[in-house]
Amino acid sequence: MKIATFNINGINRRLPNLLAWLQAAKPDVACLQELKAAHADFPRDAIREAGYEAVWQGERSWNGVAILARGREPVPTRRSLPGGPHDDQARYLEAAVDGVLIACLYLPNGNPQPGPKFDYKLAWFERLIIHAAELHATGLPVVLAGDYNVVPTDADIYPSKSWGRNALLQPVVREAFARLLAQGWTDALRTIHPAGPLPSFWDYMRDGFSRDAGLRLDHILLSPDLAGRLTDAGVDRSVRGEQNASDHAPAWASVSNKRARNGRPLAPFPDHDQH
Repeated sequence: MKIATFNINGINRRLPNLLAWLQAAKPDVACLQELKAAHADFPRDAIREAGYEAVWQGERSWNGVAILARGREPVPTRRSLPGGPHDDQARYLEAAVDGVLIACLYLPNGNPQPGPKFDYKLAWFERLIIHAAELHATGLPVVLAGDYNVVPTDADIYPSKSWGRNALLQPVVREAFARLLAQGWTDALRTIHPAGPLPSFWDYMRDGFSRDAGLRLDHILLSPDLAGRLTDAGVDRSVRGEQNASDHAPAWASVSNKRARNGRPLAPFPDHDQH
C-alpha cells in the first residue's frame, strides 16, 4: 500500500495537477488538505473517473480534507478531531482502507504568533496528541498523514534565520511533535531518509522553489505494525515545479502486506469489519 499526503491548496483550481499526479504516482491512498471548497463543490466525478473513490469534509474558502482510495471505497470512521465541540474548521478526517485506519489532518498554521491563531494551533495539537494516543492503544494499523505545519528540527529547513519567529518552528510546537512521536509513532520519511534535506513545501514568495528554500511540513506517521512493514518513502518534488502548482509537493510512504523490512513474514492487513 502506497500512502500519500498532498496539500493541494485549492482542489478545483488545481484539479488538473492533482489528476496528473494521481495518474503518474498511483498512490493507493491519498490524503488531501486545504481543499478550499464547500462540501458540495468537491469534484467527486473527476476523482472517480481517475479511478479513485473518496470521502471528504469540505469548507468554503478555507481548510478542507479528503481521503482518496484507488479502486476501493474508503469507509469513514470520524469526520472531526475529538475534544472541540464548537470547532467547525474542516481539518481532520478518518477512514478505513483495506484494514488500515487512515487519519488525514491539517494542523493549524498558527501565524501570527503570539496570538489567538497560535493558541488555537497549540490547543488543536493537544487534542491530536490525546486522540493519537487512543488510536495507538488500539493496536490497529494506523496512519497519521497530513500537513502538520511543523518543521520538526533545523535539519528540516534550509539554512535561514528569516523563519525564526514563525509559528512552524517554535520550540513549543516542536516539543508537541516530539511528544506525539514518543507515543510510539514512526516518522516514515525520516526513517527511510535519516539525513539531509527532505522538503515538501516551498513558499511562493522570493522564488522559494527555484532557490530550493524548502521546509518539511508534511509528515506520515505509522503505528508500530505498519512501521515494521515500511519499505520506502519520499517526496514527489517535481510536482511543485509544474505550472499552477500547489506550494506543497506530495509526500508518500509504501508499506508491505507481506514482509517487513527485516525480512520476517507478516500477516495480511485485517478486513474493514475489524474496525
